[in-house]
Amino acid sequence: MSSSNSALGGPSIGRTVENPSTQRASSTVSQIAGMSLMKLRDQYHFDLFDDFLPFMDKYVIDHRHGGFMCNTDRDGTRLSEKKEAWFEGRGIWVYSFLFHHFGRNPQYLEVARKSVEFLLKSKPSKEDDLWPTILSREGKPLAAPPKTILGDLFIAEGFAAYSKATDDPAYWDQAKEILLNCLRTYDQPDYDPDVVAGYNDLMARYGSVLPTDLNPKIIAMYKGPKVIPFPGARAQAVSMLLIRILPQMLEIQPDPDLEAILRHCIDGVINRYFNPEFGLNNELLNHDYSRPTNELAQFVYAGHAIETLTELLMESVRTHDEALFNTAAQRFQRHMEVAWDDVYRGLLRSLNNVEKYDWSLDKVLWEQEEALNGLLVIIERTGDSWAQEAFGKLYTYVHEKYLLRQYGFALWITAADRKVTFERHAARVENYHHPRFLMINLLLLDRMIRRAKSEETIQDHSV
Repeated sequence: MSSSNSALGGPSIGRTVENPSTQRASSTVSQIAGMSLMKLRDQYHFDLFDDFLPFMDKYVIDHRHGGFMCNTDRDGTRLSEKKEAWFEGRGIWVYSFLFHHFGRNPQYLEVARKSVEFLLKSKPSKEDDLWPTILSREGKPLAAPPKTILGDLFIAEGFAAYSKATDDPAYWDQAKEILLNCLRTYDQPDYDPDVVAGYNDLMARYGSVLPTDLNPKIIAMYKGPKVIPFPGARAQAVSMLLIRILPQMLEIQPDPDLEAILRHCIDGVINRYFNPEFGLNNELLNHDYSRPTNELAQFVYAGHAIETLTELLMESVRTHDEALFNTAAQRFQRHMEVAWDDVYRGLLRSLNNVEKYDWSLDKVLWEQEEALNGLLVIIERTGDSWAQEAFGKLYTYVHEKYLLRQYGFALWITAADRKVTFERHAARVENYHHPRFLMINLLLLDRMIRRAKSEETIQDHSV
């Protein structure tokens, strides 16, 4: 990536990635966002272990029944004791990953174990059913099985991570069973005809159970493309989650079926969702992966595209696939440049119509953090100057706007208006994207710091 003017702020015409995977980061990458690697690592360590985890332990984790009561206000006030399977799967992943990678603290594994046992109480009795969405505090299903598979995919991810943390293959087997059931459901030609509403009218799709801590002001501005029925649609979000989950499962044990699914998903993101007309990824395709002939061909969900391309960057590093890294890095930069808000900074989430340049003007933390994930992968891999500059700008923006400490609270703002205006109350604590971001970045920084020290040692010995 060449550096022309300023990253995420100047003209980007003509910028291209110049074989980034052939460039190797060195000890010259000693500072990011104006901080040493160690200082940045210390900040993330504080954000995870001194800010996020204590709040979760005190207010959100149900130490009695297991699971996570995420409907909690900023001051810890519990708004509801209901639990959602979606966030149980996510929480199981977080605490299993935390246990495996950060000290093997048995308290972390206990949190994951209790959530697993809590979820298993509501395991569907019929093979093809999806897991109930809403559960009582004790684990009783309070709603009919959902029609969409995203919640089950998060459960599969959680069980796979728990299998790795406990070295128990039974949970890996359950994860595969859930995942394959999801794909059978997803492959039905009439699957989820209301998919477009999920990007637009949240109240119509989710009722009182919203997937983010949106207050009424933000709900009013949260919009997507025109809501039209789209049965059997293929969603980039599904490919994104599969590209995240499958490598984790394959690292535990090889499986030809899962390998084939992963290759299919990667091919789809690179060759199907990508729209060469405007160089961005469409979010929704027809059931046969062809492009819609209506206005949905103009729909680019920038948040998911950036998140998906970050997953591809990570997968390319895992598999040492330089061609995939190059393509993912180029398209990642393109989506970041397009989504950047030149007026108020930060990344916009949903480009509802490319031709009309119609954006949803809310801001969500998870998109900013997924972009920071991708940028650090590029920096760690290549030392690229554009990625370093972009990381500095985005990091500074996020720490200025989203930290709740400046308002007297723990944690971070997770959803807001375009200016990230502070709201006194929130309806939910986010238990996945934020700790995931912190843990991924801590691992990347640890690796960069070790390599820098190793190179210093080599240089000292060569003198």
